[in-house]
Amino acid sequence: MIEATCGAAPGIAGRVPSRSGWDERVVCQPMTAKLSEGNVALLRKPVFAHVATVMPDGGPQSTPVWIDTDGEAVIFNTAKGRVKHRNIERNPAVAISVVDDQNPYQMLEIRGDAELVDEGADDHIDALAKKYLDKDRYPFRQPGEERVIVRVRPTAVVG
Repeated sequence: MIEATCGAAPGIAGRVPSRSGWDERVVCQPMTAKLSEGNVALLRKPVFAHVATVMPDGGPQSTPVWIDTDGEAVIFNTAKGRVKHRNIERNPAVAISVVDDQNPYQMLEIRGDAELVDEGADDHIDALAKKYLDKDRYPFRQPGEERVIVRVRPTAVVG
C-alpha cells in the first residue's frame, strides 16, 4: 500500500498502475496548506469567525466564534456538549470564514480537520476573553462547564 497526498478526501483508497499492473493500493492522506503572514495577522486581530460543521443529517451548521492561531493551525474554544463539539467529535471536517472588520473585502476561508484538545482549554478561553473583551477571565463560564480547544489544521486556505 502507498500513502499519498492527493486531492481526494483523506482515507479514500484507489489503485494505481505499477510494473505488475493495477495492484498497488493508494490511501489518500490529507493535504496541508500554510497560513500566510497576512492570514496570521488577520487571525490575531479580535475579529469574529464563523465555523461550519457537519450535522448528523449531513447538513451544515454555522456558529460565530472567537478565533486564534499558533501560526500553523486555526484555534477556537468551545464547551463540551455544544452542537459544534458534538459535530466535530463525529466528523472533524470544518470550514472557517473570517472577515476583517476594518476592510470587509479582506476575507479568509480555511477548510480542514479539527482536533479536540482538553489540555490548556481553560487558560485558552481566558486568553481569548482578554483579546476580545479585555477581561482577565472568561466571564460567561457556566457551573460544571468543561472547555475544549479546537485546533484546525488547514487543508485549504483561500484569501
